[in-house]
Amino acid sequence: MNNVTLSGRLTKDPEVKQAGETTVCNYTLAVNRRYKREGEAEADFVPCVAFGRAAEFAGKWFVKGSPIAVSGRIQTGRYEDKQLHRTVYTWNVVIDTQEFNGPKPETEKKPEPQADADGFISVPESIDEELPFN
Repeated sequence: MNNVTLSGRLTKDPEVKQAGETTVCNYTLAVNRRYKREGEAEADFVPCVAFGRAAEFAGKWFVKGSPIAVSGRIQTGRYEDKQLHRTVYTWNVVIDTQEFNGPKPETEKKPEPQADADGFISVPESIDEELPFN
């Protein structure tokens, strides 16, 4: 059985592309190792790929540093590198399910509207909607 479940943080913002009519999203998940030997890396960097609605969700909501949990399957591949004249082997996790696994990371915050001395907030002129009170 080919099943994998991982929990970690995104190393950068997901990359979303269109492959024909299918949406494809690639991201790398940094997964901390439980045990570490001296001189060994503390985390593994796992390439992940999501398709369709899962890809759209990841592209819309996930950002660098997001703590997420994923499950899926490992898929291997290979191609011929014509410049180096050798076979290159690849692998990634094809995502079945993905979800947030903790608080969202701090992102650039939008400035909050400032209240006047009387406690009212000024309405920007750029609002195209008709206000219920005029």
